[in-house]
Amino acid sequence: MKVSIITATYNSACTLTDTIESIISQDYPNIEYIIIDGCSTDGTLDIIKHYEHHITKYISEPDKGIYDAMNKGIQMATGEVVGILNSDDFFARNDAISLIAREFEKDKYLDAVYGNLYYVDGKDTDKVIRFWKSKEFSPHAFYHGWHPAHPTFYVKKEIYEKYGLYDLRFPLSADFELMLRFFECCRIHTHFIDAILVKMRIGGTTSKNILPVLRGIGQCKRAFRVNGLRPPLLYPAYRLLPKLFQFVTCPKK
Repeated sequence: MKVSIITATYNSACTLTDTIESIISQDYPNIEYIIIDGCSTDGTLDIIKHYEHHITKYISEPDKGIYDAMNKGIQMATGEVVGILNSDDFFARNDAISLIAREFEKDKYLDAVYGNLYYVDGKDTDKVIRFWKSKEFSPHAFYHGWHPAHPTFYVKKEIYEKYGLYDLRFPLSADFELMLRFFECCRIHTHFIDAILVKMRIGGTTSKNILPVLRGIGQCKRAFRVNGLRPPLLYPAYRLLPKLFQFVTCPKK
């Protein structure tokens, strides 16, 4: 089974090498690696060219943001399963894709998998800041602030073809809207892998400060309505409380 991994980049020279190296180190043999760059000017393209023999396909052209780049990558992907590993992220273990592929091979009806994630310090990636511990999906879980860690989310390409791509009307929360649509509306068949699959640097698109987080919550509420669902009145609290517990439960070195 071929697994396609997509990395969206824009001026990511400081972090992209770690992302690429973590993919190269995977022990799974059948990986298609696609990079979608948004016309970087900081040396990102030099890094891409340095690793060109490890990259299946890459393009560098203007886009409408990170989710537009992800959509381009999904459309280019030829793997049965597709995942997103962006340039602030890297795999936490060299058998992450093997674990993912094994679940799909065990269950032919499986549509998607996801796992746990560490948020790490932007400079010291051995320093864990938050621990995103997930769980098996149950209906209406999204209403109570739960959703999978997007960088750990791997889904069959046919699901994208059947239910759609990232909605560009949600520039901060299109990943949430897509997973809400797939899980709560379309009820795809999913499985939780209880392992830390990915590390994400603090400082991504919506983790730099509180204002993007609050705007993102507003977009999440709108995502419910766009999909014909009604967000609970206390949804902002439901969304923020689990994040606080991620700090409380963060493992100590």
